[in-house]
Amino acid sequence: MSGDSSGLRRAFAAGMLAGLRVVWPVLSVLLGAVATLGLVIGRLEGWSVQESIYFAFVSGLTIGYGDFAPKTGLARVLAIVIGICGVLLTALVAAVAVKALTAARERGDGDA
Repeated sequence: MSGDSSGLRRAFAAGMLAGLRVVWPVLSVLLGAVATLGLVIGRLEGWSVQESIYFAFVSGLTIGYGDFAPKTGLARVLAIVIGICGVLLTALVAAVAVKALTAARERGDGDA
């Protein structure tokens, strides 16, 4: 039983890496967009680079602690765009994970 489990984990990890290699161009554009928009918002709001990147990824990953919040209208609109990019980023990684798990399970069923 333990051998089946470790084989499934290995197949999942291999499928996950293969899937991430395929979608990496899209992932890198989304990550770059989140970081860039965060820096723009930080410039508009007078935040440091660290605060800007922190805000961007906390907002993009839909955690949104609220310790930084944009006050200007343009910064708020850009924060919405960060949120959309974050949802797309999360959905893309989840889709790759589901595909990898499905493929790993199908491969495991075929071995039995």
